[in-house]
Amino acid sequence: MIRYRVTHLLVPGAVPQEQLNQLLARHAVSSVFVGSHVDSVLAARRRRPPPVVGIMNPAQELVGACWVGTNVVPIALDETGQDLVADYLARGGPRYASLFGPAEPVLGLWDRLKGSWPLPFDVRPEQPLLAMDENPAPEQFTAVSQRVRWAEVSEFSRVLPAAAAMFEEEVGYSPFVDGAQSYSKRVEQLVRDKRTAVLTDDTDGRVLFKADIGSISSGVCQIQGVWVNPAFRGQGLAAPCMAAVVAMARKYVPVVSLYVNSYNAPALATYRRVGFEQTGTFATVLL
Repeated sequence: MIRYRVTHLLVPGAVPQEQLNQLLARHAVSSVFVGSHVDSVLAARRRRPPPVVGIMNPAQELVGACWVGTNVVPIALDETGQDLVADYLARGGPRYASLFGPAEPVLGLWDRLKGSWPLPFDVRPEQPLLAMDENPAPEQFTAVSQRVRWAEVSEFSRVLPAAAAMFEEEVGYSPFVDGAQSYSKRVEQLVRDKRTAVLTDDTDGRVLFKADIGSISSGVCQIQGVWVNPAFRGQGLAAPCMAAVVAMARKYVPVVSLYVNSYNAPALATYRRVGFEQTGTFATVLL
């Protein structure tokens, strides 16, 4: 093994798996997306290693890492790590869909790359990362909470439009513009895996509320795709439905997390009412 006298970057396949697992565990809440994807790659026993680059110091300790798949997601990168990963990304060109994760390394990477990459679709510099490790207080559950359940595969045709509406509201364009088939498959897989919670209208089956367990790893899950049908907003559905989702998700793992745009005051108020507390700050650069 070559021993370097300086901190250096390890390409995918050269990152020690045991040290990567330890790094992911130390940052379990903020790295759940990366952890779940690494788990999936290893479980599938694919020939290609997980697309993770690592930062190794002279003592042969993995002190940082970054997922470099369709999206770029840093785990822990100091200034040196950001320099090294930005150089690696620059050599590959602007072919990624987004950068997201802990705000400091995300914005640090973007600061190093923005001069040579095209203008982003959007930059969201402050997204509170929230988590809770217990069920919501009893008063957060109502009769509505009891009606929240995992969607059935037979309901996919109703869930897909709701998921697409949420995506378009959040990102600003339809998920069917590019990659419609892959998006539909992702939504269907979440439904099949009992990871999409819904509240439906008793009369016509319309989806009134939905939320997904997007990632699971190291005892943590991350909720995503939270959506309330516009026709039913302002009727007090969000908090009791989210309380139900947290209780359902905690049957998978003890810690439930999510992140939200800082300007989305109603959503932040709902999550805090349910019992979420801020544990960090994310940022997202949409490319």
